[in-house]
Amino acid sequence: MAAEEAGKAAVTEPEQLTLGSMPRRLFAATPSRLAAFDCPRRYRMTYLDRPTPSRGAPWAHNTLGAVVHLALHRWWMSPRAKRTAAMGAVLVAGNWQSDGFRDEAHSREWRARAGQWVERYLGGIDPDDEPAGVERTVATVTERLALSGRVDRIDNRGGDLVIVDYKTGRHVPDADEARSSQALALYALAAARTLRRPCRRVELHHVPTGRVAAAEHSAESLARQVTRAEATAEDIVVATDTWHGGAHPDDIFPPAPGPGCSWCDFRKHCPEGRAAAPDREPWAGLP
Repeated sequence: MAAEEAGKAAVTEPEQLTLGSMPRRLFAATPSRLAAFDCPRRYRMTYLDRPTPSRGAPWAHNTLGAVVHLALHRWWMSPRAKRTAAMGAVLVAGNWQSDGFRDEAHSREWRARAGQWVERYLGGIDPDDEPAGVERTVATVTERLALSGRVDRIDNRGGDLVIVDYKTGRHVPDADEARSSQALALYALAAARTLRRPCRRVELHHVPTGRVAAAEHSAESLARQVTRAEATAEDIVVATDTWHGGAHPDDIFPPAPGPGCSWCDFRKHCPEGRAAAPDREPWAGLP
């Protein structure tokens, strides 16, 4: 009887985990968080420093992009009868902000231009073709990451899902950029997991011109992007742990000065960035 009880205990008693056998904690990441580590100092100031360092003046091109995205979102959320191309311009005007523009006249000029872009773009959109998601949050996990992100639009195409990302800058993206975009690949992976449907096609829609840059992912190309993302996350974790261990932040999170420093929100806190690129007016990034 004693032997039988000992046997039961051996089966039911939970296994004692050693420290080395504990599962690794997943790194919570969005595509924008991973991309920020292109400049470790910018990453630290954005995600780790508390209080967060003060940012520079708002950029007009960011205001423009935010309003266009909001107008397209609200267009899809409108009743079907109101989904006309002209309504797109109305939504731009109704949600307009003037942050970053030179003056009120400059703001009005760009409000009208943005309204024309959106109206023209929506002229090529079927209002009855309901997306699978608009400003939809999707998520998935990998061996090292807990990924999430908000997608501008997820289309239904022949039973598959398609990631649509709006662009409003002066640069017109091409197929190579759609293919190489880590953010789009991670969105596709997360959308497939969240909505339980295949998602391999990704598209960049340049609203000012109406051009679409598209790419089809394979399982292998998605896996490569995941490997890249996990490597970045590992670098972030190591840097953060080393900093918390007492290292100087500038040694662990160095700047990565270059032409893009002109547009950095934390430029005034970074002498290397100011030396690498000139100051820009808040409206200099407009298309």
